[in-house]
Amino acid sequence: MVPIPEVTTRTGTRPVVRSALRAPLLAGAAVGAATLLVALRDPHARGSYGFCPLLELTGLACPLCGGLRATHDLAHLDLAGAWSANALWTVAAPVVVVLWLTWLLSAARGRPVKGLSSTAGWVTLGVALAFFVARNLPGLQPYLTPWL
Repeated sequence: MVPIPEVTTRTGTRPVVRSALRAPLLAGAAVGAATLLVALRDPHARGSYGFCPLLELTGLACPLCGGLRATHDLAHLDLAGAWSANALWTVAAPVVVVLWLTWLLSAARGRPVKGLSSTAGWVTLGVALAFFVARNLPGLQPYLTPWL
């Protein structure tokens, strides 16, 4: 069993865990509530959640286009539907869940959470830009563009 670290305050000694868990639990609750909303209200109905301005103005699908539909499909365990809506999010969503769980466990153990390096940010941006270009190429559109 992992010992619970403690910190001394003016009012006495209290576990660090409660305050350390606040941020990951609040983030998880917010994302869980948003996912529940998307799972209950089908974004496949056109206009149910608004529209993508870039898609409406230019006809180009941004890296986020189809993300709500993919989230809805993932919540209903429809991997094929999620992939057809947004392949990048279908792959990235489980990675985000694992990163959140790592954050939560680190907070529960009282260990400081190491931030992502700037390299990770640049790689993420590069992948998003490559996906943006690829999903708008005529030969790849049937495979990477969301079903609209």
